[in-house]
Amino acid sequence: MTRALVLDCDGVLADTELDGHLVAFNRTFEELGFPFRWTPEEYGELLRVGGGKERMKAYLAQHPEIDMGSPEQLDDRIAAAHKRKSALYVELVEAGALPARPGIARVVGEALDAGWLVACASTSALASVEAVLASVVGPEQRARMAGVFAGDVVPAKKPAPDIYLLAASELGVAIDDVVVIEDSQSGAAAAAAAGMAHVVTVSHFTHDDAFPAATTIVSALGEADAPAALVEGLDARNGQGVVDLAGLERVLEAHRATAVS
Repeated sequence: MTRALVLDCDGVLADTELDGHLVAFNRTFEELGFPFRWTPEEYGELLRVGGGKERMKAYLAQHPEIDMGSPEQLDDRIAAAHKRKSALYVELVEAGALPARPGIARVVGEALDAGWLVACASTSALASVEAVLASVVGPEQRARMAGVFAGDVVPAKKPAPDIYLLAASELGVAIDDVVVIEDSQSGAAAAAAAGMAHVVTVSHFTHDDAFPAATTIVSALGEADAPAALVEGLDARNGQGVVDLAGLERVLEAHRATAVS
């Protein structure tokens, strides 16, 4: 039976939002002469909206006093801003500004070696996701992955389940054989709506979020010298305090049992 591990990118592969995306957004706004900048508090709220272009539109809808031109001009300016922001973000990643979260490269390697399909599903732009993957898991493991689903590949972004349903369909696996790793409320809601088991590794902006359908919530996947803390749910850690492939199998079993009951 084929298993699949599907990873979100931002907050899961690396804690990218505060020191990556937010920095790139604000640098873009300054370069392009936009009359606003985002504080960490504002950006934390905007993260409930999936997608960078969508976040800019949501912010401007909340601030009608900011004149960005006609609807057509607004769409063009947002598209240009998002393209530039993605380029700046890739520069930050390639400069090593966003280190991997504990345990993520280890778990990806364990899953690949055991014959699991491994993929990434994110609302971020494809170039941004590929840059993080190259930095976090390395080119060899990236080449062994089964796919990357990112950006505008589906019309409805998280918390809609579309990207996770697309991933399962493209990978050719049953919903019950997928484990998702997420970090945000909207991402976990997307996995839940897709009917998939999911582990949450809370990140800078999401430690106070609610994850009612998550089987396991941990501080990270953990390493032997940096064990994970169990926040809530099934303890998927091993004796060294890290979430390993056996732990993910237990997550699948627990999710199936819950679905049947």
